[in-house]
Amino acid sequence: MIDLHSHVLPGLDDGPRDLEGAIEICRAAADEGIEVLAATPHVRDDFPTTPEQMEEALAIVRAAVGDVVRLVPGGEVAVTELSRPVEELRRFGLAGNPAYLLVETPYFAWPSDFAERVTRLAADGIRAVIAHPERNPAVQDKPRLVEDVVEAGALVQLTAGSLDGRLGWRAQACGVELLELGLAHLIASDAHAPTLRAIGMRSAARAVEDDELAQWLTVDLPRAIVDGGELPERPGRRRRR
Repeated sequence: MIDLHSHVLPGLDDGPRDLEGAIEICRAAADEGIEVLAATPHVRDDFPTTPEQMEEALAIVRAAVGDVVRLVPGGEVAVTELSRPVEELRRFGLAGNPAYLLVETPYFAWPSDFAERVTRLAADGIRAVIAHPERNPAVQDKPRLVEDVVEAGALVQLTAGSLDGRLGWRAQACGVELLELGLAHLIASDAHAPTLRAIGMRSAARAVEDDELAQWLTVDLPRAIVDGGELPERPGRRRRR
C-alpha cells in the first residue's frame, strides 16, 4: 500500500518529538504493508513549517530508517496558506510531485470559497488533494459540500481511522457516504504516532468492503501521484451489504 499523509518528521508539528518516534512510525507503516510513506508536516499558523525544514528533517529520517519504507516529501498546507508563492507551494508537492498539493480541511466550518481556491491552484498547474473532509462537522451534516471542490478538480483523501471507526461514528458514516457518492479518491493514515492515531491502513481497506475499490484507493491512484503517471479510472462500486 501507499500512504500519502503522515506526520512522521520529528519536531516540526504535532507528530513525534524525536527521531526514535519517527522510526517507530516508519516500522509500524512497514508492518502494515506500506511501501511508500509521505511525510507531510503541517504548514499553518501554529506550525509554520518551511520547505527547508521539511527537506532537512526528511533527509535525517530517511538516513535513519534506510529501506524499511520509502519516504517521500510533502506538506499538509492549510487553506489559509494557499496564497504563498507558487514555487514555495510546489516544494511542498505531495510525494515530491509538484503537480499535487495536500490541502488541510479546516476542523470547523467549510470555507465558502474553497472551490475557488482549488480552481486558482489548478490555474497554476497544481491539483489539490483535500485531506480528511469527513472529519469536518459541516461535511458530516452535508457530505455533498465536497462536490464543488471535486468538480473544481480536487481529489479527496479520507483518513483510515475514519473508515474503520476509530475516529467515531460520524466520521465513519461521512467517509462511507463520500465513497458511495464517488467523492473520495485516496485513503491515508494521517499517522502522528505508531499507536495513538496509528496507521490502520489494512483495517480501513477492509472497511471499504470492496477489494477492487480498496486497491484503487490505497495503491493504484496514490501510485500514479508518486510516479507522476495518468490517474487510473475509479472501478465500479459494489453495493455495501
